[in-house]
Amino acid sequence: MNISLPFVSVIMPIRNEEGFIARSLGAVLDQDYPAEKIEILIVDGLSSDRTRDIVREMSDSRVRLLDNPQQIVPYALNQGIAAASGEIIVRVDGHCEIAPDYIRRCVAHLQEDGVDGVGGPLETIGETPMAGSIAVAMSSGFGVGGSAFRTTQDKTMLVDTVAFPAYTRQALAAAGPFDEEFVRNQDDEYNYRLRKMGRRILLAADVKARYYSRSSLRKLGRQYYQYGFWKVRVLQKHPGQMQPRQFVPPLFVAALLGSGLLALFKPLGRIFFAAAAGSYLLANLLASLLTARQAGREHLPRLPFIFAILHLSKAVRLP
Repeated sequence: MNISLPFVSVIMPIRNEEGFIARSLGAVLDQDYPAEKIEILIVDGLSSDRTRDIVREMSDSRVRLLDNPQQIVPYALNQGIAAASGEIIVRVDGHCEIAPDYIRRCVAHLQEDGVDGVGGPLETIGETPMAGSIAVAMSSGFGVGGSAFRTTQDKTMLVDTVAFPAYTRQALAAAGPFDEEFVRNQDDEYNYRLRKMGRRILLAADVKARYYSRSSLRKLGRQYYQYGFWKVRVLQKHPGQMQPRQFVPPLFVAALLGSGLLALFKPLGRIFFAAAAGSYLLANLLASLLTARQAGREHLPRLPFIFAILHLSKAVRLP
């Protein structure tokens, strides 16, 4: 046993993940970090599919299955943290697959780099043609803007937030519990609180994970609508957390709707509407062409629709 390594608690907030949980939990069980230094707390939101059965079939002595009656992620995280014994807390979702050295590398960065939280770039994967195109769009700057963990693969740097982070217990104790009001965007809100306290979040190029994208336009639209919905509450609670780039989509939608209404009554409104819609269509088509040129021509017919959903679904709930 390597007594110098810290004990790590992995918290997995999940619900109805029968299609992915075997890969996600399997990746955690197969870590190259010493097995006796890991516990895995699966906090399940009362899944109605075979998720719990699969977890039980795969579990060993390191795994504990906890119930999440509230069925929301921040409650699951708080419940997991309260039950965890680790000096390091790592969040892993049921829709992702971490690399075999994920925990080891996260621990090394937390110990050596003077940071309080660390995560890595995501490789977004799609398992159908539509999901593949969605994954391509979600990995592009035009699709997701400045989300460094989605668009940056080979650079280590301090960032605002990361996916599937590892935190020191000390940082979590200082920041307090996750805000259970935030059904979505709880990581953004929590990391903002950490940064406001002077804590540092690292995106480490050698910390790798795969994320499996939504498989349909409808599911993608629902996902990003919820992101936009809860971003409103983040803005209300922490105005300083918002970046200027985050106002571009809602401002565009406001301009489109405003000019569209004006177009019903004034010729000038039709000019403004055509300018707003035309400029977006041109930018969308150009970005789709450039993205498909790099990722594959087969994505081109789907990318304009996916980009529009990424932008408009998230924008409609923002002020």
